[in-house]
Parts: sequence; structure tokens; C-alpha cells
Amino acid sequence: MEEQSLTIDGGTGPRLEGRLSVGPGARAGLVVCHPHPLYGGDMDNPVVVRAVDVAAEAGIATLRFNFRGVGTSEGSHGGGAGEQDDVRTALAALRAHLPGDGPLGLAGYSFGAGVSSRVALGGSGLAALALIGPPLGMFDFGDLGGLSLDLLLLAGTRDQYCPADAFARLAARLPRARAVSIEGADHFFFGKLFPLGEAVRSWATGWAGA
Repeated sequence: MEEQSLTIDGGTGPRLEGRLSVGPGARAGLVVCHPHPLYGGDMDNPVVVRAVDVAAEAGIATLRFNFRGVGTSEGSHGGGAGEQDDVRTALAALRAHLPGDGPLGLAGYSFGAGVSSRVALGGSGLAALALIGPPLGMFDFGDLGGLSLDLLLLAGTRDQYCPADAFARLAARLPRARAVSIEGADHFFFGKLFPLGEAVRSWATGWAGA
């Protein structure tokens, strides 16, 4: 599905650069968040693009965007707190473009996973949350168990920022989550974008009813 450029007006916050896709009959939406802005992360990251592509193929409206200070998005890096506001702004923007009152999902990769988890914990009306390559040394993800969400945990077995044993402990603390380990994948999923996409597709089509 072809994307269109979108400037997301955050009201009191910075305006954000985004890419929006809303296909005919889309009844669910997914916002995808990119990795760390200070280490080259942006919405054109291959993992982000792959997640968007498979969701769009499943008939789900998608929005990827640049956090504040990245690309043409206004502002400067907010240390994770400001980026939570960016996610909320993006979710509201996608909701405004989505026909009806369909479910919204949120997917975050690496730093984006940490920020997305904070937004979900803050009460955002989400139906689903995907944490891709969650950096377990940077964020605490253990308190997500009380949320009523279709939760996907996804990481590679060779992820240097999400070690396999730590990932297994996280999955054990979140028994209702769908935990997927991609054999041989590192944090950047080099050569493993296809199985990553299939895991995201299976999760997304489940909660979206596509």
C-alpha cells in the first residue's frame, strides 16, 4: 500500500514528520516507532519499514514517524520522556485518519520498544503492543503483565541488547504474551527481516481481525 507524507501537528509539542497509509476498508491501525535517535535511528530503519509493510499487506492502516529532532521533525531529543508524547501524538493522528472506531496497535523497535511500553503503561486505549528487540538493560518491561493487550515479544537469539536468557525471563514474567525468538538474528535483524515480518504479520492479523 502506497504511503503519503504527513506532518503530524502535536499541538503544544513539536510537529513530526510521518508516513501514513490507509487502504480502502482499513478498520484497524498500527503506529510503528523507530530505534534510538542519537544512534542513527529513524523511521526508514529496515525493521520499521518491514513491520509497516506486512501490516499494510494485511489491510491495516499504518503510521511511521520520526521522533522529535530526527529528519524534519521539530524539536530535539527528549531523553525518552518527550518521545512518549510523540507516540501519543502519532496515535491520535492515526486515529483521526482511521474510519470508524477500530482497534489501534503500537509497535516499537529497540529504543522505540521502551518508549512504546511507557505509553502503553500510561493508559492509551491500545488493543495491542509489539516490543521488537527490547533493550532490556535500558528499560524495565516487567510491569506490563497487568495490561489487557495482545502483546508480542520479539527478539533474535543473538541480540546483544536483549540477551536470550534475559528475554526468556521477561517472557516468563508476561505469560499471556506471545514470545518469538528468531534463531540467529542479532539486534539489527540482518538477514532475518523475512521471519521478523512474518511474526509481526501473525500478531497483527490476530488483534486487527484482518
